Amino acid sequence: MQALRWDVYCRVVDNLGDAGVCWRLAAGLAARGQQVRLVIDDAAPLAFMAPQGAPGVQVLGWPGPLDDSDVVIEAFGCDPPPQRVAAMARQAQPPAWINLEYLSAEDYVERSHGLPSPQPGGLRKWFFYPGFTPRTGGLLREAGLMAAQKAFDRRAWLAAQGIAPAPGERLVSLFCYANATLDALLADLSRAPTLLLLTPGHAQRQVGSAPPGVRLQRLPWLTQPGYDRLLWCCDLNFVRGEDSLVRALWAGAPFVWQIYPQHDGAHAAKLDALLQQLQVPPEVADVWRAWNGLRPGPWPGLPAPAPWRERCTGWRDGLLAQGDLCSQLLHFVGSRRSPHC
Repeated sequence: MQALRWDVYCRVVDNLGDAGVCWRLAAGLAARGQQVRLVIDDAAPLAFMAPQGAPGVQVLGWPGPLDDSDVVIEAFGCDPPPQRVAAMARQAQPPAWINLEYLSAEDYVERSHGLPSPQPGGLRKWFFYPGFTPRTGGLLREAGLMAAQKAFDRRAWLAAQGIAPAPGERLVSLFCYANATLDALLADLSRAPTLLLLTPGHAQRQVGSAPPGVRLQRLPWLTQPGYDRLLWCCDLNFVRGEDSLVRALWAGAPFVWQIYPQHDGAHAAKLDALLQQLQVPPEVADVWRAWNGLRPGPWPGLPAPAPWRERCTGWRDGLLAQGDLCSQLLHFVGSRRSPHC
C-alpha cells in the first residue's frame, strides 16, 4: 500500500490507556511506511512512554491541523474538532474517516465491525473494532515483537533496572487501579518467596508494606518497550485496562486483568465476555472476578502456575495466527478510499 497521510485524534480520559493505545497505533502505522500526525489533548504521558518519539510520527496539540489528509482516525469516539470535519467535507477526495473503538470481546463487536455511518456534508464514518476473533480488527502488535521476545536476555535486563530477585524468588508485577483486594493478594503471595514489583500510580500508593515472604520494589515509569520487557520477565503479571491486557497476552505469562470499572456496572459483562471468549479455566476466572470485586466470598487463591502458563501460551499462539490491527486497518482503509464506497 502506498504511503498515506494519517491524522489520529486522541482525547485523554485515562492518561495511560488512551495515550498508550494511540501512540502504539501511530508508531505502528509509521513503521509500515505511513505518515502520521497524532493530535492529542494531553501529550504528557508520551514523555515516559516514548521519550525518543518514532520516525514518521508528528505529535500535535488539540485541535490540530486543518490541511488535507488521506485518513482521519478518531480514537474511542472522541470526535475531531468541528472545524476539521468541515475541512474534511471540502476535500476533493474526502479522507477515510475511522472511529477506532474500545477493545471488547462482547458479541456486538463482530456485528458492528466495519459498518458505515453517514455523516453531515456527505461524509461517511466507518466503525473499526479491535478484537480477539478473525471477524474483528485484531490487536495491536509490532512486527518483530515475538522475535524480540525470543532473543530477550532476562537476566541482563533485570540487572540494568536494578532488579535482583533472590534464588527461588518469583517475580510478580503489579499495575492496577484502586483495589480493595490487595491485602488478600499480599497474604496469598506470602505463601512463596516473592519479589513484588510495583509500578507508579495506584500500586505504589496502595502498597505501603508487605507481609513476611514478600519483598517490595518500586519501579520508575517505563517506556512502552520497557513495560513489555517487565511483563516478559515476570512469573505473574497483574495488568489493568486495554493496553496492558494486550501486552500481557503477547507476553504469554500468567496474568490477572483488572478491567476499567464503570459506575453503571457495565464492566462486569465485558469481563465475562472475555472470560468466555478465551475459555478461561474456572480457577483462573475466579481470581479475575475476585480481583475485580465481582466474586463474593473470600479470596480464591492463585492457581497452579504450570497449567496456567500453558493456557496463556495457547491464547498467545491463537491470537498470533490472526492479522494484527495495523495491518488490518491498512487493508480496510485501502479498500474504502474509492469515492464509490
